[in-house]
Amino acid sequence: MAIALEMLNFIVPIHLIEKNYPGGWAQCRRDYENCPGSWHDEHLFRLGAMNGMDMMLLLERWKELGFKAHYGGRKPTRWRELCIVDMFGTTLPCDWIIVDQEAGTASFKTTASARQSNTTKTTRKPR
Repeated sequence: MAIALEMLNFIVPIHLIEKNYPGGWAQCRRDYENCPGSWHDEHLFRLGAMNGMDMMLLLERWKELGFKAHYGGRKPTRWRELCIVDMFGTTLPCDWIIVDQEAGTASFKTTASARQSNTTKTTRKPR
């Protein structure tokens, strides 16, 4: 399944919400039940914004909740536990999401870095 996208989209995998959001997925759903821009499928939760400032406020709020936004420190290189998608696609590369611009949807890529098993780590083989 997939979630519908609008102009600005803040997307988080539900398994990470269950793990990191205070009260888990059930509380997140209660907190956003009256928010018209919130949608979800079985893997992804989406919040919408109409402008960049609102999106930055969402990003900061979720970072305060303990979500890791991106890799790369001051110069972000990839989305990590959440992702912002605009009408052109992901605003930074994101390994765990597939955006279908033609259909206006996003879906979870289960083989990606935000996979269900976050305890699995990949290591480089010594040369």
